[in-house]
Amino acid sequence: MPRGGKRKGAGRPKGTGKFGVPTKAIRVPESMVERIVGFIHRKADIYPLFAEQIQAGYPATIEEQPAEELDLNGLLVKNASATFFVRATGDSMINAGIFSGDLLLVDKSEDPKNGDIVIAVINNEFACKRFMKDGEKIELRSENPDYPAVGIPEGTDLQIWGVVKHAIHSV
Repeated sequence: MPRGGKRKGAGRPKGTGKFGVPTKAIRVPESMVERIVGFIHRKADIYPLFAEQIQAGYPATIEEQPAEELDLNGLLVKNASATFFVRATGDSMINAGIFSGDLLLVDKSEDPKNGDIVIAVINNEFACKRFMKDGEKIELRSENPDYPAVGIPEGTDLQIWGVVKHAIHSV
């Protein structure tokens, strides 16, 4: 008599589990189980996105049902393995919409282009500045007239840790 394997009528009918859809067993590292279960319970960080735009002036009506779902990872993160967060402090970048306490999403896989906001290390000190390059001359600029631009003379130890892609702040 054979043992094991799939038997007719065995198990729970497809789609009747706690998720309401068919599931599949997969192998994951034990160290990741808690993180993956949390991800599933958060519905994979997908949130409702309504089609209507919200007026910042006069009130307008809005439909009760979202038009689609919004995956924040898909929207904000282009290269997950090269993405990190850092918290901003100070007010040298306020005219770029970066305020003290903001959470900055940084992509370290991108090469900075002229005008990008970057996380830089200048002689072992961190800075968030606008990257400007003219030929071989590099300048890191603040976005507040109270702070001067930082010229990078030859021989200065400059490392660009990444390009700031998004700033997240509370209102």
